[in-house]
Amino acid sequence: MSGLGWFGIIRLGLVQTAIGSVVVLTNSTLNRVMVVEIGLAAIVPGLLIGLYYAIEILRPRFGHGSDISATRTPWILGGVATLGAGGALAAAATWLMASHLGLGLALGVAAFLLIGIGVGCAGTVVLTLLAVTVAPARRAAAGAIVFLMMIAGLAATAGISAQFLEPFSYPRLLGVACAVAVIAFVLAVAGVAGIEARHARPTKREARPTPFFEAFADVWADGAARRLALFVFASMLAFNMQDPILEPFAGLVFGLGVGQTTALAGIQHQGVFCGMIAAAVLCSGLKIGSMRSWIVIGCTLSALSLLALALTGLAGPGAPLTAVVFTLGLGNGLFSATVIGQMMASASDGGQPGREGTRIGFWGAAQAIAFGLGILVGAGAADLARALLSDPASAYGLVFCLEAGVFLFAAGLATRLDLARTPASAPTPVPGE
Repeated sequence: MSGLGWFGIIRLGLVQTAIGSVVVLTNSTLNRVMVVEIGLAAIVPGLLIGLYYAIEILRPRFGHGSDISATRTPWILGGVATLGAGGALAAAATWLMASHLGLGLALGVAAFLLIGIGVGCAGTVVLTLLAVTVAPARRAAAGAIVFLMMIAGLAATAGISAQFLEPFSYPRLLGVACAVAVIAFVLAVAGVAGIEARHARPTKREARPTPFFEAFADVWADGAARRLALFVFASMLAFNMQDPILEPFAGLVFGLGVGQTTALAGIQHQGVFCGMIAAAVLCSGLKIGSMRSWIVIGCTLSALSLLALALTGLAGPGAPLTAVVFTLGLGNGLFSATVIGQMMASASDGGQPGREGTRIGFWGAAQAIAFGLGILVGAGAADLARALLSDPASAYGLVFCLEAGVFLFAAGLATRLDLARTPASAPTPVPGE
């Protein structure tokens, strides 16, 4: 079997685009409607979003299910279908909350559980399929491509759906959510059709499939897998701690308006984009350094940028805030893209054959827990610091220093990561699909 080429990688990236397109409606649009149009406390959508992160602890189970199946494709399509159904149901639940809060919340809980199951299943298995089809030399670039395509799904859906939601009404909201769910499923079908049959390496199926807990115990017993899981947790915790506080920091300390802080967040995302492109070019194109080295550099650059951000707050107006925020995004992009490549490499080459999905799921669960916890810890630490310190610049600076410490801890962990072994029989990259 030949390794998956660039066009095939982009096709599988369509699954991540589909995931991003549904998730942006739940995390942004429905969040805003619950708080602004319905008047609920912000903690309500926050808890619902936290619920879908929490249920992603099932990622290892989804990965194991795809390991013992004859094909992974149905797991991907089933995950996207479940995600789309959850997104449409969440829109219906939001509409119901406006008139029957209790019933709407109950429906919302069910909807967000479906969203978490769909994201966990499709996201885990598509990364597993990439791990077993992409040649080693292309894994860092593949990680960057699929991550960028998820961001593209977020951005495109946010921009296009905004046009159809005006003037706002709940029927419009439900119609947009249903349309996005259908389009997402079509994208996923277009992404996976024929890929596995042509490019997946044949795996000898066990006469008696290994039970999940036995397979998970095997992965847990692998010290290299545990070290990677701990690194993923620490780095993604630091990554998400900054999300809920960057814009409030810029508003309170620098006096920026809503549009200006939104633009500042856009600058950070531009940095992330450039960092991911750089990771792909450096690792897969120019072949300068290993994925582990760029993970360490990305985490260290993120830490230094957060320390610089704390200093800009103390310096006040005139400090190079925009440049520091861009550099922070650059570091974030460098490490996050290469982490995905390292996960795929370690799943495919670093462990027992037939456990790739379980391993990807193990690391994905660590990431999901860190995502939810990072948002909670970041916001909570900022509130606590502001209660203890009267100066907002000092309060936010203290939190940025805390986040920098977590990034430096993650960088230290990254130096101990085992580089995945590249088997002699690894498929040779070929052009095209």
